[in-house]
Amino acid sequence: MFDPDIAPSGTLLGLLQRGRGDGTLHALAAPRAEALAALNHCVLRDPRRDWQVENRSLYYARLYLDLDGGLDEIERHLFHPDDLFDTAEERTGLALAVLGHLASYGRDDALALLRRYAATGGNWAWALDELALRDDDAGLLALGAPVLARFPHTPEGEAALATAVRDAFEPRPWRLWAEDRRAPETAARVRAAQEQGSFDRWQRQLRPSGPRPGWSVREVLDWAQEGLLLHPAQHRHVPATRCLTAVAGPEDRGEIIEAAAFGADAARATALRYLAEHHDPQALDLIETAAADPARLVADAAVTAFERMRSTAALDRARVWVHRTDALGGAAAGMLACRGAAYDSSLVLGALRRTVRAEGCDAPVLWDLVDGAGRLSIGCAAPVLRHVYRETSSSHLRGRAARALAATDPAFATGFAVECLWDCEESTRELAARHATTADARVVDQLRRLAADPAEEAEVQTAVRSRFEPETPTV
Repeated sequence: MFDPDIAPSGTLLGLLQRGRGDGTLHALAAPRAEALAALNHCVLRDPRRDWQVENRSLYYARLYLDLDGGLDEIERHLFHPDDLFDTAEERTGLALAVLGHLASYGRDDALALLRRYAATGGNWAWALDELALRDDDAGLLALGAPVLARFPHTPEGEAALATAVRDAFEPRPWRLWAEDRRAPETAARVRAAQEQGSFDRWQRQLRPSGPRPGWSVREVLDWAQEGLLLHPAQHRHVPATRCLTAVAGPEDRGEIIEAAAFGADAARATALRYLAEHHDPQALDLIETAAADPARLVADAAVTAFERMRSTAALDRARVWVHRTDALGGAAAGMLACRGAAYDSSLVLGALRRTVRAEGCDAPVLWDLVDGAGRLSIGCAAPVLRHVYRETSSSHLRGRAARALAATDPAFATGFAVECLWDCEESTRELAARHATTADARVVDQLRRLAADPAEEAEVQTAVRSRFEPETPTV
């Protein structure tokens, strides 16, 4: 994750960076040159807070189609000299994904760019995955020689090739190359790499690392602590907790409590998680103390351990801790939002307002608080939910705010639900398809477009059809 530079939410660029439906609507109404400039800015400078989970590629590809936008800027970005040195996927991943969607819509220029980049670009594996879904066999077979030329005929090169074959997200190109009779040398190298990958997995299974049956509680805690001495450090307290569950008995409770209170950092984190998962009577007091520890590993483990608790005692303690201003207070607010009763609504609403004022609209705890406002149907939370919807840079959080507004805001169907039909997240479009008023002509047109678009998700199209098809009468 990284922190991109996001423009104000009221600007065209800010709307497009957030992936809001209003971004598309404003872009189509703006001068074409201005809209294309903003669109290119988004595609070439990925605006997502978490580029691995947030969706933008289909959203931007559809806008390229609507604006009849050229791909010159994307081409210059992909083949810039920086591509030789900056091999991070986030530099080119969004542009390649956009090209993939454009290729599926029949844009031959996008397909040609993907083929060229797969042959010569730094992030060639991503381009190859896009082509694996959209190119024909002939196009993929032509890439076999240039792709394998990246791997020299040395032990290191063959090992790198085996790793590339093993880790490929889409195996189709490699399978084609392995069976290509017109390029026997390429086919032989790919088959050997496939066999090596299978052998490597088998070897790892024969040489497992970590705890063994018969280990004691002390040995498990020591193993967790040893991970911090490695370079780079390994945080083993989560798997160590599972191991501790397997080896610990009632007679070991005292030793585990002592480790949770006074142990080394990783051992302490392991013991805290174990006690919380087993609802030990002392777990909550130990968590409260550890949450204030200066060691980040210990404090974070204490908060996470509390978040995972499902007991009534944890919920009662959350009502006490919800007024805290630290991470434990945020966890308590999130627990009440997810599991609290109707009489906790005022506490959840107070935490929601306080978090937005103090931390803004991208605070991590807002995900649970926004969900809680919808789950508890807190009607007076609608104004702050609208604010979160407009301002957050996270398209996932915006979708959660939209879902909460559907449960709390009577004006949702005629307001935000309309723009949500153009949103970048399919779950948000699905929500809009079920709620947006069909009295708006734009809604009907967009619903029909989504129903006919082969790139649209099946869940969205099912929601669209439910608006047009009459319900089957029950007998």
